[in-house]
Amino acid sequence: MSIPPIPPPIASLGPRPFSFYPAILNIEHNEWLFRKATWSEILVYNVKSKEEVWIPRRFIGELSRIEDPVVIIGLVKELEYRGGAVLPYQRRVIEMPIAVGDTPRGSSPPRPEPAPVVGIRLESGPEARIGKLILGALMVGVVGVCGLVMVTREGTLRPRVNYTHKDSAFLDLSARDDYYSIVNRLGAPEQDHSVSKSGDLEFRSLWYPERCYYLILMGAERDNLRYIGAMDKDWKVVHSVQLPGGAGTASMLRELPKF
Repeated sequence: MSIPPIPPPIASLGPRPFSFYPAILNIEHNEWLFRKATWSEILVYNVKSKEEVWIPRRFIGELSRIEDPVVIIGLVKELEYRGGAVLPYQRRVIEMPIAVGDTPRGSSPPRPEPAPVVGIRLESGPEARIGKLILGALMVGVVGVCGLVMVTREGTLRPRVNYTHKDSAFLDLSARDDYYSIVNRLGAPEQDHSVSKSGDLEFRSLWYPERCYYLILMGAERDNLRYIGAMDKDWKVVHSVQLPGGAGTASMLRELPKF
């Protein structure tokens, strides 16, 4: 007697629709229903296009419930629908032609022959000792200048952001907060932008210039968006939250283009 396959976590959704993140490429509508599962694949049904697609189990990630009726199923890789099957998406890299006389990237030019070693005889006496002192002082000065340049460059490349208590107000926010609760705490934002990503999901950014960060909300409907994290003025993640399903939003924020 054959043993039935273990049901995947999304089987618990029953007839409830869900969305994939990131959305499967080449399929416009990102709303699905679970049909059935085998040991290696899961069959899902697209609500709008009426297509049934088999997805390998190894590509299915965590299930996280953000807010009814939106349920998100994470994918461990970016997938695309091609030729009636779902495959990992491969970004094609176009190699530029090599100019005449140029060296291919990754290869190094031939090394020249080592210069002959010439012995240098140091003269002893007071003049030689004075020369050594001058040379030592010059080396110490050069090392000090190099150290100062490196410290300055390190500080330029990696600026430190010191948040005051006022600036870190986003630490008190959670996935339960919406636009109105945020405005009640922090006031109205100076800029408010919305964009649709990954099919039916909508993202909203609230810019607070005096605090130097964006607050990001996400959901299926504009009137029902929830807080998922904060980005600094350079669009780097400074805060993420834990979703009710147990998954975090940090990786989702890092992949979100600025808008």
